[in-house]
Amino acid sequence: MNRCGVKILSRLVASTAMLILIHGCSTAPQRAVEEAGDYVILLHGLNRTNMSMKKLERVLSRSGYDVINITYPSSRFSVEELAEKHLAGIIRDRICDRERRVHFVTHSLGGIILRRYLKDHAMENLGRVVMLSPPNNGSEITDRFKDNFLYKALTGPAGQELGTEPESVPNHLGPADFELGIITGDFSLNPYFSRLINESNDGTVSVESARIEGMSDFIVVRSSHTFIMQNKNVIDQVAHFIRNGEFHREHNAAPATFNTVQLILYNQILRARECDKLYGVGPQFKI
Repeated sequence: MNRCGVKILSRLVASTAMLILIHGCSTAPQRAVEEAGDYVILLHGLNRTNMSMKKLERVLSRSGYDVINITYPSSRFSVEELAEKHLAGIIRDRICDRERRVHFVTHSLGGIILRRYLKDHAMENLGRVVMLSPPNNGSEITDRFKDNFLYKALTGPAGQELGTEPESVPNHLGPADFELGIITGDFSLNPYFSRLINESNDGTVSVESARIEGMSDFIVVRSSHTFIMQNKNVIDQVAHFIRNGEFHREHNAAPATFNTVQLILYNQILRARECDKLYGVGPQFKI
């Protein structure tokens, strides 16, 4: 029996047991399965793991959503392969109830993978999508480093496809034809990368590159590329958009305060844990 079958069976057993306890052995018609919340699929960025999305997972789970947050091999395959094999597999194996809506929250590369999947697959139960720092028009960092041997080794096939040239994957996916909210940052922890981009950016993706035709809403927050999914304001905005289809402008008015040294130290700890999970080594490039 697959994962969906096991999940549905376990719910049926639990619900039946509860009904027997409450109503005895009555044969009157009863609703077998309790109403469940919408699904939310979280897709992390390149060379990251599901650990980077854990805070979002906890908050959304407490709000009643059925959250799916898994690690996928982001640096081993092309964007097309990640969309057609891995994301398609998540949707096939983990979405047990086709009547419930499926929302997505993506970080960076995760947004491009989702766009690639939706280009060829219509989802009748598609809900709302929030993309965090997506390189929707490519990243200048890829332009600068894609021919570098180390960059190739660390970011894999997908890392080669995220440039700003017209032939790049992001620039071939077309406009959004679904409810899409985009949150991107304008604070960088990497001054060298920021100088390469040479316009407002989060250290990896420029603010303008995050935009896409057809998006429903767009906001800029004071956050770096690496930390945007950890930002409390961002998490609140994600939840607000999934509920309402728009961001909360008043909530976004006050920028979050932070200690840069603490962020850098936390970044190193988080990246070391993630890369140890992936490779058994220290921090890597991330997009």
